[in-house]
Amino acid sequence: MISSMLVFFAYIIDIAVGDPPKIPHPVVIIGKIIVFLETHLYYSGRIAGIAGGALLTAIVISGVFLITKGIILLSNNIHPLLSYVIQLWLLSTTFASKSLAMAAKAVYEPLKNGKIEDAKVMVANIVGRDTCDMENQEIIRATVETVAENTIDGIVAPIFYAFIGGVPLAMAYKAINTLDSMIGYKNEKYLYFGRVSARLDDLANYLPARLGGLMMLISVFIFGKDIAGAIKTMLRDSNKHPSPNSGIPEAIVAGALGIRLGGVNSYDGIKSFRSYLGENINPLISEHINQTVSIMYLTSFLTLLTGIIFYAIIRL
Repeated sequence: MISSMLVFFAYIIDIAVGDPPKIPHPVVIIGKIIVFLETHLYYSGRIAGIAGGALLTAIVISGVFLITKGIILLSNNIHPLLSYVIQLWLLSTTFASKSLAMAAKAVYEPLKNGKIEDAKVMVANIVGRDTCDMENQEIIRATVETVAENTIDGIVAPIFYAFIGGVPLAMAYKAINTLDSMIGYKNEKYLYFGRVSARLDDLANYLPARLGGLMMLISVFIFGKDIAGAIKTMLRDSNKHPSPNSGIPEAIVAGALGIRLGGVNSYDGIKSFRSYLGENINPLISEHINQTVSIMYLTSFLTLLTGIIFYAIIRL
């Protein structure tokens, strides 16, 4: 079992330091491995595409798990302190609290100062949709949706898997998440090849999304937001989202802040409609970005605290 203090300190490192740009990030390395393997395993047909995607998924996830495990064992043989430091760093890279908050702030600041063109550039760094024609409220909506959704797969889920299976499982989860973000699309190219990774990502996030949803509701209550609206919107609208998991945090934030998320998005010039979550009680304003970031921070901390408490109970 992983030390709860290891998870705690890794979380603090992420909050304080985030992802230093000069240090190679494991997710970047995982991404390069995926690109390399894709060039050798990609097929567009239904059966061959699914098989090739499944093989790529299996190689990446098992490889990340085993390599992480090997690094930890090898470093422990050299010195336990070295192993602890390496585990701290590796685990901290699976959390995205500071990077997510900084990305949101990078959008918020130009919006607050009326520099909408700069805000479009910044929001393009965190969403896959077209941003060049976005209006002010669409930029805010995209940012709020991204922060709410990534509260789960960027923080809650890695914490969850760290407590269950230590650093190797947390890193394996990040591999699943990276696979989904790179090939898990329902477009012409990845409809079959990315199917296994997309389904696995849905499965991996199923429990964390519901645990995170509970922690998010508690956060909404602590902050004095509309808890009744958050619960109502979650129960009514979360299943309208294309993802079986992302709709939960997005619906909670929408209900808590009295805003409406979802609507028309554009991808490579093609418009698509995503069902509305929440009601248009309050017009979207830039401050909603900061409020969502605050909910993200408290949700992640409550998840960490819950893990520590359960760990302590199990150890009794």
